[in-house]
Amino acid sequence: QVQLVESGGGLVQAGGSLRLSCTASGLTLEYFATGWFRQAPGKEREEVACISKDDATYYGDSVKGRFTISRDNAKNAVYLEMNGLKPGDTSVYHCTAGAACYAGWWKDFGSWGQGTQVIVSS
Repeated sequence: QVQLVESGGGLVQAGGSLRLSCTASGLTLEYFATGWFRQAPGKEREEVACISKDDATYYGDSVKGRFTISRDNAKNAVYLEMNGLKPGDTSVYHCTAGAACYAGWWKDFGSWGQGTQVIVSS
């Protein structure tokens, strides 16, 4: 059974930082593209970041220059370092995996975890 567990969310002031973690069971992340998307209540999924099987990284326009995605294959984990957080970053962040970081991946990849809540106060 595939399970992705997100952690590291919380409440932070604008300008602050958080590091999200995604650990996998039943799936070896290094063989997949792994991404983070976010979804606020009543809104559509939004692209955050994706890391390909060969470690190329891709970011949504709203987070470029502030967020960094990385992976640790030994720990079967993917991380999202978030700096310069803004109130607009408030959302539930989900980790997901799929074939590649193609255009629109965040709409197609499945959601296997509960997500982790990030709240940025002004």
